[in-house]
Amino acid sequence: MKLLVIDDDARALAYLGRGLREQGFAVDTAANGVDGLHLARTGEYSVIVLDGMLPGMDGLEVLQHLRQTHQTPVIMLTARDGVADRVQGLQQGADDYLIKPYSFTELVARLQALVRRAGPRETGPLALGDLVVDPVSRQVTRAGQRVTLTAKEFTLLLTLLHRRGQVLSKTVLAELVWDIHFDSDLNVVEAAIKRLRAKIDEGHAQKLLHTVRGMGYVLEQRSEVAG
Repeated sequence: MKLLVIDDDARALAYLGRGLREQGFAVDTAANGVDGLHLARTGEYSVIVLDGMLPGMDGLEVLQHLRQTHQTPVIMLTARDGVADRVQGLQQGADDYLIKPYSFTELVARLQALVRRAGPRETGPLALGDLVVDPVSRQVTRAGQRVTLTAKEFTLLLTLLHRRGQVLSKTVLAELVWDIHFDSDLNVVEAAIKRLRAKIDEGHAQKLLHTVRGMGYVLEQRSEVAG
C-alpha cells in the first residue's frame, strides 16, 4: 500500500514519513504543491495525505487540479477548523479532513478506512491455494493455521499476492514496500523474503514463494513440490 504525503513542514514531513513506514506503508513525499501534484499524477497511490497550507500552490489548488484527471482518495490536513473551510475542501473533492493538531493513530485509522472504501481489491480475503490473506483484518492463514507477520512482512506478502505469477525484482520490491531507491539497501529485501518464506512455506509440501535466479521473486503455485 503506497501513500503520497504533501507537506511543506520539513519536520512534519519527516515524522509522518517515518511513522507511516513503521506502520507498513510505502511512502513518497513532496514539500510543495507543484511537486506533489506531479507525483500524484504520475504515480500510483492508495491515498494522498495533503496539507492545506502550501507555498505557491496551496492544498485546495492541488486538489482542484488533481480531480480533473484522478480520483485517488485524499485526506486533507489543516489548521483551519471552520466549517466553511471543511465544506470547501470536501466540495473540491477531498475524501476526508483532519484538523491539526491530530492524533497519528487516528490518521492511520482514517487512511486504512479510505483504502477499504477505495476499491474492490482491498474489500475481501485473497487466496492462493491454502494461503488466505485478509487485507482488512490483516490476518493470514495457511492451511487454516494462523500466520503471524510483522507490518512490513504483511505488506510484502500483499504486494506479491496482488502480483501473483509475476516475477518482482529486489529493486521493485524495495520501492513498493520500503520506498528504497538505492541498490546498497536491497539486502533488506533478501532478509524479509527469507523470513516470509519461513513463515508461509515451512512445513508445507507445496511452496508458494519462489526465487527466480537473477530476476527476483514470485508468489505462485507450481506443479512441482520443491521450489
